[in-house]
Amino acid sequence: MTRPLRIVDSEHPRVVLEAVRDVLSGAGPAVMPRDRAGAERAPGAAAAPDTVPQNVALVIETSGSTGVPKRVALSADALLASAAASASALGGQGQWLLALPAHYVAGVQVLVRSVAAGTDPVILSAGHFDPRAFADLAASMTGDARFVSLVPVQVARLLDVADQDRQLAGILNSFDGILVGGQALAPSLRERAELHGVTLTATYGSSETAGGCVYNGEPIGSTIVREEQGLLEIAGPTLAEGYLGDAERTDAAFHMDAGHRWYRTGDLGKVEHGRVVVSGRADNVIISGGEKVLLDAVEHAVRAQPGFERAVVVAQVSAEWGQVPVVVIDAAPPLDLPALRLAVGAVLGKAAAPARIVRVERLPMLASGKPDRVAIAGHVAMHPAS
Repeated sequence: MTRPLRIVDSEHPRVVLEAVRDVLSGAGPAVMPRDRAGAERAPGAAAAPDTVPQNVALVIETSGSTGVPKRVALSADALLASAAASASALGGQGQWLLALPAHYVAGVQVLVRSVAAGTDPVILSAGHFDPRAFADLAASMTGDARFVSLVPVQVARLLDVADQDRQLAGILNSFDGILVGGQALAPSLRERAELHGVTLTATYGSSETAGGCVYNGEPIGSTIVREEQGLLEIAGPTLAEGYLGDAERTDAAFHMDAGHRWYRTGDLGKVEHGRVVVSGRADNVIISGGEKVLLDAVEHAVRAQPGFERAVVVAQVSAEWGQVPVVVIDAAPPLDLPALRLAVGAVLGKAAAPARIVRVERLPMLASGKPDRVAIAGHVAMHPAS
């Protein structure tokens, strides 16, 4: 059996909210929130179907930042299981502030949690993230418990203002839970928040797991995480049905074992005494001078240096070494290259030491708030070292 699929413009989050409310109640068609600009940038993507399997409630189209977008199909049961697990981990339900695009899983899950809680979310206008506008909206919240989901760059911008504005720091303190996901939460950013008395909850998950399913390293709800040959796999009730219209990708990513259905995340990591430690993407490894270098680890080490908190590390082809790490930053580098190479090399070894620091006017970003690594790498390739 099938059901209709409704494509909703994510520029209108209230429309997405009502569509999500309808499908979760069983009264409406499946929903696919879509970013119109993003769809235009994905010429390799096939047209969305008119119908989907009956058990599919929501379709999330991935950003396609590293290839042709995938359409992740999620059931109502998976979405509600995720909302319930989040509420349990956060100590209850409440009112949410939507500060992320409604076509990304972290954004749409704010709406799902609101529907599950029976509360009305407050919604930040789309476009460039404005800490002052965020503060004004947060101050208008009336829920007994208040929550928000952010990405690290938004947190950093809020803290930049909070450093000078105690009122904003107080507003951040008023939240009962601040989830931070999309990319790794740098220890330095967490420490900055703690100086203001603000507690952050680092989340790990993906569209395939209906959003964050690990909070501060601990699986939430009925989520199970294991390590298989250095790669993380996840099982539990929040898993997606698969990829819409792509049986080959679905079979490659999901499999049955030991009585559970597992999702192969593609992330390097381990589980130590029940705690999940993520090292980075398995496909973000280069060979430099014959040695494997994990670019996520290099970026983590670079961001630990004061002033490099928002830096991005990408690979560049090298005639001598094969590939080398390059640091891209949108501010004046506080350290010169030799000093940065020394700091990173001391932690990760000589092969991981960055070969260049490239300064740009502004780092290209995806609508989700993540760095657009394809665009950044393209910029580096077009501007080789002189």
